[in-house]
Amino acid sequence: MGGIVRATGSGMGCPDWPKCFGSWVPPTSVEQLPENYKESYAQYRDKKNQKFVRLLRSIGMTETADQISNDKTILVEADFNPVKTWIEYLNRIVGVVIGLLIVLLFVRSLKYRQSSPILFWLSLATLIAVIFQGWFGSIVVSTNLTQWTITVHMFLAMLIVAILVYLLHASAEERLNIPVASSLKWWLMVCAVLLLIQTFLGTQVREAIDRLASASRDTWISSLGAEFIIHRSFSWVLVIAHGYLLWKLYETSEAKTLTTTLMVLILASVLSGVGLAYGGVPPYLQPLHLTLATVTFGGQLYLFFGLNSRNKTVLVK
Repeated sequence: MGGIVRATGSGMGCPDWPKCFGSWVPPTSVEQLPENYKESYAQYRDKKNQKFVRLLRSIGMTETADQISNDKTILVEADFNPVKTWIEYLNRIVGVVIGLLIVLLFVRSLKYRQSSPILFWLSLATLIAVIFQGWFGSIVVSTNLTQWTITVHMFLAMLIVAILVYLLHASAEERLNIPVASSLKWWLMVCAVLLLIQTFLGTQVREAIDRLASASRDTWISSLGAEFIIHRSFSWVLVIAHGYLLWKLYETSEAKTLTTTLMVLILASVLSGVGLAYGGVPPYLQPLHLTLATVTFGGQLYLFFGLNSRNKTVLVK
C-alpha cells in the first residue's frame, strides 16, 4: 500500500494525521473544505514539525533539525485531489488493521510469559515498533514527505516483518529444521544483507526521481546519475549470490522448494526493475518492485531460521 501511495504521488493526500482533513471519513470534493484549508493545514504541520525539531535537537541531530526548520517548501500544501486523498486514506486503514492484529498478537502472547517468554517479549517489541511506526508515519506527513523520513519509515516496516517472521518460526508446532553446513546458513544471511543494501540503493534512486517528479516520466531514468547505475549494477551481485546459494542448497532435498522460490522472487524483482528502467517507470511496477523485495526478505529470514547447522537433524513434517 505504501508503494501504491508513492507511485501515485498520494503521500500528501491527507495533510493531517491520524484524521484526514480533520475527519475520520475524508471529503470527496474541494467544496467540502474551507477556503483557507491550505493555510490552516500548513500551520498545523508547522506546529508538529517544530516539536519534532526540538526532539531531534535533544538527541543531537542538530543538522537534520536545522534542515527541517529552514526548509519552507515543507509547508507547501498540495491541491486537493479526491483520488489521492482516498488512496492515502486506504493506506491508513490497512495500517490500522495491521495495528489491531498486532495488538491481538500481543494479547495472545500474554499466556506464554512463563512457558515461552521469547514469544511474549517479541510480541511486545512488535507492538512497540508498530506504535512507533504509526507515530513516525505522522512525521512523514507533517514534513511533507521529506526524503530520509520515507526511507526510515520503509526500513521500520521491514524490521517489523523480520520480527513477525521469527515469531512465525518460534511459535510453530512443526518447525522447519533443515540440516546444512553452518557456512551455508551464514551465506544466506549475507544474501539477506545484500538485499537490504540493494533496497537502500533503491531508495536513493527513488529520492533522485522525487527531484525529477515535475518532468515527464519518460525522461526520469535518462536524467538519473550514479544512483541508478549503482543500483542497476548491484542487482547482478544479488543474482550471483543467490545463484550460488541455490546451487549449494539444492543438494539438500528439503530446501529445494524454498530456495527455488527465493530465486524466482529475486529474478522477478530484477525483471520488475528492468521494466521500471526501460518502460518509463510505470506506476503499477513501483509497488510490485517493492513488494517483491519485501517478500524476498521475509522468505530469506524464514529459510534462515529453518536451517540448522547441527549434523543430526531432520525436517519435522
